Amino acid sequence: MNKFKVSLSPHVHSGNSVNKVMYGVIIALLPALFVSVYYFGLGAIKVTLVAIAASVFFEYLFQRFMIKGESTIGDGSAILTGLLLAFNLPSSFPIWMIIVGSLVAIGIGKMSFGGLGNNPFNPALVGRVFLLISFPVDMTNWPKPQELVFSLVDADSGATPLALLKEKVGNGETVANALKDIPSYFDSFIGQVGGSLGEVSAAALIIGGIYMLMKKIISWHIPVSMIGSIAVLQAIFFLINPDKFADPAFHLLTGGILLGAIFMATDMVTSPMTPKGQIVFGVGIGLLTVFIRNFGAYPEGVSFAILIMNSLVPLINKSFTPKRFGEEVTNG
Repeated sequence: MNKFKVSLSPHVHSGNSVNKVMYGVIIALLPALFVSVYYFGLGAIKVTLVAIAASVFFEYLFQRFMIKGESTIGDGSAILTGLLLAFNLPSSFPIWMIIVGSLVAIGIGKMSFGGLGNNPFNPALVGRVFLLISFPVDMTNWPKPQELVFSLVDADSGATPLALLKEKVGNGETVANALKDIPSYFDSFIGQVGGSLGEVSAAALIIGGIYMLMKKIISWHIPVSMIGSIAVLQAIFFLINPDKFADPAFHLLTGGILLGAIFMATDMVTSPMTPKGQIVFGVGIGLLTVFIRNFGAYPEGVSFAILIMNSLVPLINKSFTPKRFGEEVTNG
């Protein structure tokens, strides 16, 4: 009798391999990386290289001395984790904190569950949230774009558009008045705003997303359902009270929504397996993001929303399990 071996996720149903998928996502992130280097200079390069090197190093150590399994540092997953962690950090972030964040992302977020395919949570977001809670001052110190690629001078820092809006509305100002002191939507689209490395250019992230869709690395279900639910719910809030709630375009172009929708929530290990489940997953992230942003203590909510929905993926998969071939359907 033939025996079939059921392997751990990710399950790639094409000519792609794990290596091709991981390096494909890395290629898709390059436009956003180039934009961050253009605006934040050597700081962006430093944060990225340290995060990647530390992630690969810690994955090697955990596999070599604790799990004692076959090394997978060449499959690109550790590089991708480091790159995504860097994209969630400001360009001025201290080196030793980057290393700590990489240790948490790889050690706790990934290897403590057995490595790639076993982790229920996105490792880069585990590292990001740990750093935000542990070092909130450094994690919210956002250098302003300088357009000096090789500048050795520390850039001036300032709040992100989301933080500025939340502060001003919290102090009693209307959204319309608050937006006068916030970069325009076009600036947010091209990247002329303060923020983490991966948040500054909506255009670059969209280019990367189109590339991954064309290469069939991701499907449309999670990004569209997440972005669509955010747009619809935020539009409702805006129509109810435009003095307190910003319009959907502002939220979609600022912060980590596009980075989260295209690159973080679509992680094949920590997202649902079926299209229907992916839509539910995306809608859940979108709704949580809107509520956290509008009513929570933090101006941003994407990371928390994705991690919360990561924890519900087993339940979503169970609820939307595809029928087995040849399975008889009974009418109860």
